[in-house]
Amino acid sequence: MEDEEATAMLKSVGRQIKLWREAAGMKQPELGAAIGYSGEMVSSVERGRRAPKPDFLDNSDDVLGAGGKISAFKEDVEEAGYPKKVRDLKKLENEAVELGAYAALHVHGLLQTPEYTQALYEMRRPAYSEEEIDRLVAARVARKVVFEREPRPEITFVQEEATLRRPIGGRMVQRQQLEHLLEMSKLRHVSIQVMPMDREDHAGMMGSIQVLKLRNGKTLGHTEGQLYSRVISDPREVQILEMRYGMIRSQALPPRESVSFIEKILGEET
Repeated sequence: MEDEEATAMLKSVGRQIKLWREAAGMKQPELGAAIGYSGEMVSSVERGRRAPKPDFLDNSDDVLGAGGKISAFKEDVEEAGYPKKVRDLKKLENEAVELGAYAALHVHGLLQTPEYTQALYEMRRPAYSEEEIDRLVAARVARKVVFEREPRPEITFVQEEATLRRPIGGRMVQRQQLEHLLEMSKLRHVSIQVMPMDREDHAGMMGSIQVLKLRNGKTLGHTEGQLYSRVISDPREVQILEMRYGMIRSQALPPRESVSFIEKILGEET
């Protein structure tokens, strides 16, 4: 695993499985045979070297009579497999009472369909393996819980017109993505605006930004580049990002006009 937090989680899960196995009087090869895995795989999981798949946990729970205590680790294990920067950002988004994001190069991650996300990761170079792509897509989809939690946060987005017109993944994926944006815009706590390409004044020419106001009253910023993902906590820098995002929103089309704009683009694709 890529970080200490994830490694500690997997070791904790592995210890629990080992305790249940020993209490049942079974050796690693015996448990492996009973759940459809090798004894070597059981050993790797118990040492925290491999992340157990959901069926590994469910089958172990049944065979060892754990009453759901092993299966209960599935969500934790899945999250431990996400990249650390994604887990950290997900935690911040889940603490936010207000979240604002300007997306310059592609549809913002929280608004992406799984097919659109898949296409984006398939274009990365050096190329990801299929397993890595599946893990990254799952991690991005997992962040969408921010739309469903209570109390509802206020979430605003500004999308560059170019991000709506670029056919990432092909025309069908693009169409599904535009339709998804229209559905998301119907949520009362979500606002989507479009920045037309004909705007002369544009405060977002330095790239994509995200501003998060947390429950504890603190405000943070987040930016991403080619090889980095950075959370900004310095109050002076956060103030600059807040100012820029406010200007970007004022320069973009209002939400209702933005919906009409997205519908127009969608109509052009039929």
